[in-house]
Amino acid sequence: MRVAVFLQIRACFLGCAPPDCPFFAAMKADVHPKNYRTMIFRDSASGQSFLSKSCANTNLTAKWEDGQEYPLYLLGISAFTHPFYTGQQKFVDTAGRVDKFQQRLAKTQAAQAAFADAAGKKKKK
Repeated sequence: MRVAVFLQIRACFLGCAPPDCPFFAAMKADVHPKNYRTMIFRDSASGQSFLSKSCANTNLTAKWEDGQEYPLYLLGISAFTHPFYTGQQKFVDTAGRVDKFQQRLAKTQAAQAAFADAAGKKKKK
């Protein structure tokens, strides 16, 4: 019984369920955006483009390599130019920051120890 229900649910999610499936009938209608369409995304920094689906609003259009005209969305940065994906990522010198922190910590601990010694000497008198 459990296996049959699992297979029926799995078939519904994979889109191969028959229309009389109870899970198929329980799915909400009209929940997806109406303007979900194929679009061209162009990186404005490099000029490179890729084709994907989206519902982003745009008034621009452009022709793709297949000769069809699609809506065009201009990106400020994408994987084509992002430093992480291009291997041009700059690493921050964290060792210098850690050394500075440890120096400040040592100075603070020395000041606290000196203050504690001075307070201890006053109590002994």
